[in-house]
Amino acid sequence: MALTLVIGTKRWSTWSLRPWLALKVARIPFAEVEIALRQPETKAQILEWSPSGKVPLLDDDGFKVWDSLAICEYLADRFPEAGLWPEDAQARAVARCVSAEMHSGFMPLRRDCSMDVLADLPLAEINDEVKADIARIDAIWTDCRAHFGGRGEGGGGPFLFGRFSIADAMFAPVASRVRTYHLPVGAVSAAYVDAILGMAEVREWIAGAK
Repeated sequence: MALTLVIGTKRWSTWSLRPWLALKVARIPFAEVEIALRQPETKAQILEWSPSGKVPLLDDDGFKVWDSLAICEYLADRFPEAGLWPEDAQARAVARCVSAEMHSGFMPLRRDCSMDVLADLPLAEINDEVKADIARIDAIWTDCRAHFGGRGEGGGGPFLFGRFSIADAMFAPVASRVRTYHLPVGAVSAAYVDAILGMAEVREWIAGAK
């Protein structure tokens, strides 16, 4: 087995953070190739690895997976002992729902509050579209914590489904945005943001960005 994860600049690349975090938490060995984004040669360098011209990409001895959620799903199948999805069927279904919603939605938040793990940029004003995205994310986090967080495998934990799962990997960049832009969330979500940003693996990512 020889896994290589091709990622973009750690300061900005939300999609790269997601599978990188899943690999790190699951203690799956991998090589890392970081490509500098927003440079004239960026596209050409990525195309040397990825048929889509985008990062991240996972290379497993020549077999390529080039979408963040697909990479996480592949890792869950390849390393079932890592427990990257909740074991409970209902929790697993909800985890997949919220992961897919994150994967395809929240465009206003992405547009107006791009990830920058090194910045502190409190917003003087938040438009209605972004407010709606924040409210939905707050509801997802609060609901998952209430229904699944306290009864997850291993007696629960601080994450959406108790212990860390792919759903947390998908929302980790949003937790970063909450901190960067001082976005308004409820107490349950604020504690969840603290849990994500307090992870040793997330701190390692931010140190790499520095």
